[in-house]
Amino acid sequence: MWRSSPGSTIDFTTDHKGAAMSSEDKIREGLQPLLGAGEQLVAAFVARPRGWTQQMAGSRLVGESQQGRSRDAAEQAGFALASPMALALTNQRLLSVSMGAQAGMGLGGGVKELVGQAPLADVDSITAKRLLLGKVVAVSVRGTSFKLEVGAGANVQGVVDGFDRLKRR
Repeated sequence: MWRSSPGSTIDFTTDHKGAAMSSEDKIREGLQPLLGAGEQLVAAFVARPRGWTQQMAGSRLVGESQQGRSRDAAEQAGFALASPMALALTNQRLLSVSMGAQAGMGLGGGVKELVGQAPLADVDSITAKRLLLGKVVAVSVRGTSFKLEVGAGANVQGVVDGFDRLKRR
């Protein structure tokens, strides 16, 4: 499978009926055993720590440095990151789950394990800015910010808007 950028939701995986599944559908399905009573997925997207694209494009040291800063900041906030990962917003928590790498033609890419979580009360903000073909998402948890990079087709706005709605309650 060809991917235009990290975090892209375009894939060709099919469900048990043979219908195409988006990455968000894979996340939704894979998260079900990890959700608590009454907990529901609001929105999710596949992402990587900021700097991954630069590292893959040849700026290895710059990319590694940016990824290290993102991972360190997330760790300081008590919220672990993976690569690739899904950032998933539920009605109760913000979750980071490791994802299997896409092997092509939609193979792989499913949820592997929960690596980070924070109750919504501990999440300060989630914002997004355009970056060439994708987006940079800034997440602040417990007063510490870290950045993720996301492909252009990902449901970033669903997570940002969902978080804003939940925080206004």
